[in-house]
Formats: sequence, structure tokens, C-alpha cells
Amino acid sequence: MYYNNDTIIFLDGKYVKAAEANADMYSQSLHYGYAVFEGIRTYTQQDGTIKVFKGEEHYKRLQQSCEAVYIPFNYTVEELIDITLKVIELNKLTDAYVRPLVFCPPNMSLQKASSSSLMIAVWSWGAYLGEKLLRVKTSSFTRPNPSGFKIHAKVSGHYVNSILACQEAKSAGFDEALLLDGNGFIAEGPGSNIFLQKDGKLYTPTDANILPGITRATIIEICKQNGIVCEEKNITPQEIQQADSAFLCGTAAEVIGMESIDDYVFPINWSESIGKKIQSLYKNCTIGI
Repeated sequence: MYYNNDTIIFLDGKYVKAAEANADMYSQSLHYGYAVFEGIRTYTQQDGTIKVFKGEEHYKRLQQSCEAVYIPFNYTVEELIDITLKVIELNKLTDAYVRPLVFCPPNMSLQKASSSSLMIAVWSWGAYLGEKLLRVKTSSFTRPNPSGFKIHAKVSGHYVNSILACQEAKSAGFDEALLLDGNGFIAEGPGSNIFLQKDGKLYTPTDANILPGITRATIIEICKQNGIVCEEKNITPQEIQQADSAFLCGTAAEVIGMESIDDYVFPINWSESIGKKIQSLYKNCTIGI
């Protein structure tokens, strides 16, 4: 579903067929999860041009993630955006999902990498969590302790935690998981941030124990521009069980409403919620309205 025999990716300075690309089986990234990545989208604008949405923010975070875990990385943001647009063009896509991955060479030690490789792939991908309202389960898994991991870095190995939480929820008949942090506060979804509505205001967890997403930051800015009160705070599981409405957000998921959390069904109809308004405003933002 991600590529075929004609798909082109960027790999270490060359545009090559995905089906013919090779990676070393002794890569430190493969064995230890020592890699960083981003999830980005491109959107066709009102004037017909293709834009890498929040490209500067995403690629700055890619650079910062590499720096945080000591992976050498020398591409500039401008170079990365140009490469992305070229890969989009070569694959004849417009609205697409972009996956840059920085991975490391063979190394069976636990020392930092001396060099790295860059892969950028693109494919057509609808909203990651679908379009229907989500039934969400509070996970038994918690987010990694920020004193043990660089949780603000988008590191490949961190996502084993996300896989465990997601599969636990789906095995129990839910659509998605919601994880707490080590202090028992609401943190985030396996690959998304959360906002909840209460008494006409939005609330979202602080960035102390989460990966503070670029979509999350975009929504906070949308709120400021449209007079919507949005507060960052520690949120208890009890508080979300008393919320009026809630939604998840992320580059892959975009903005998607929640029907329920565990056995609690949110009382406000999604079509009348602040989240629905945010969903529309976010979509407008992506296409330059």
C-alpha cells in the first residue's frame, strides 16, 4: 500500500526506486531503534500549488531530534523541503504523506553514530484514524519517563510503546488508545495529541510528558486567532470523564473527534462542538484559506 515498482524515494543524495533500495542488516537503527523520523503532509493550495504543510517546523524538529540523540545530520531545512517537493513530483502526487527517516550505519555497540543516512518517501494516505468518531480506551501502558528518554525527540524506538498501547485498545474492541504519563495525568494518544472541551473552553495536556505535536501547536494558534480559550494544564482521568467533548490531532490523523473514552460517551454532539469548528479551521489552514 505504500509503494509499487514505479515508486521513487530519495536515499542519500539519489532518487531511486523504492523496490530496489537497500539498507544494511547490521544497521544500528534496525537493531536498537536508533533513528529519528517525521510525519509530514503536502496539500494542494487554492492557487493550485503544492505546499509542504509546516515544512519548516517539521524539518527543524527532525534536526533537533537528531541533535538530541547524537545522530549526525547535515541537511538544511531548505534542502529538505526542496527534496520533498522533488519526490512528490517524481511520484506524480499532490496531497500526500511524507516520511523522512534518518537512520544509522552498522554498529553493534551502544555508542553514538558517526554518520547517518536520509530516506524520504511519499505516498497517498487518507486520515490515519479514519473519519468516524473514535471509541477510545485508557491504556494500561504509560508514556516513557522523560528522565529516561528524550521524549520531545521523534525517535523510532519510542514507538514500541505506541504499538503496545494501540494493539491493547484494538484487541479490546476500541478504535484507539489514550495513554497517561508516569504521574497519572492524561498524556496523549499513541501517535496524536488530545484536546478536551469543558464549559465552552478547550484544554490540552502540558508539554512536560508528551511529544508536543506540530498539529497541536497549529491548533493552539488557531484558537488564539479565533478567540477560542485554550489552556494547557495537567488533566486527570476523572476530568476527561466529565468533559463535554474531545478530539485527537496529529499530522497523519489531522483532527478527529472522539465519541467516547472507556464507558463514558461525550454529551455534546460532535457537529456542535468546538472540535468540529477546529476541524474545519484546520482544514482551511492546510490549503491556504
